[in-house]
Amino acid sequence: MSFLDGLRRGRAAQFESGSAATNAIALTKRHPAVSLNRQGAATGNLRVNLSWRMRTSDIEGRSRQSGLLRHPFKMFKPDVVQAHTQGVVNVDLDIGCLYELTDGAKGVVQPLGSFFGNLNAPPYVKLSGDDRFGAPSGETIYVNLDHRESIKRLLVFVYIYDQTPAFDRTHAKVTLYPSNGPRIEIELDERAPQARSCAVFSLENVKGELTVRREVKFVYGFQAELDRLYGWGLQWGRGYKSKVGDR
Repeated sequence: MSFLDGLRRGRAAQFESGSAATNAIALTKRHPAVSLNRQGAATGNLRVNLSWRMRTSDIEGRSRQSGLLRHPFKMFKPDVVQAHTQGVVNVDLDIGCLYELTDGAKGVVQPLGSFFGNLNAPPYVKLSGDDRFGAPSGETIYVNLDHRESIKRLLVFVYIYDQTPAFDRTHAKVTLYPSNGPRIEIELDERAPQARSCAVFSLENVKGELTVRREVKFVYGFQAELDRLYGWGLQWGRGYKSKVGDR
């Protein structure tokens, strides 16, 4: 085998093993679903994390590009990193979960109304943390898959609480960390500047098979509109989040 053949084979192997090397599965429009059973991850606690950061504006991007054309050596100068403080980040993304159990019980787990759920009793879904400023840790929902026989379906969603719609100014990602196997990543990468809510993924239990399916459907209303879209049939009213000091 020649040196060039070995180099080509090495590059091919590196490319083919890229997903395994990063230990992540990205759900996309082309590959929207994954079975937790087939990953050996249908037990234990499933951790679902929401994180986000602010996008740089298209205007800044265009001005930087034109600046590089006039001053090409600027490409070697590192960008100035601006810290995200409370005054800078005014987008409050929240994560929530609609649930339906096999006994017919339905409800929601979310910060609004302080519906934080329960991990070891129905609905076996619990919200931990309410990050209002886009910190790297974000917000997390836990699902107890040891009680998967009691869970019929879940719908995890993200919404903007009491702020100007700004999904187009945030780069949000929801990451699932199963008890076993690779993490599952879903990017909210579609531009929807007027949307206030987004159905991110569904988890369905069909004859014991737990399937995670990418949704990424933006709506212009809130939870009630997501409810109608997916046929949950709950009664909705105006909700409020408790103050940070109340917890």
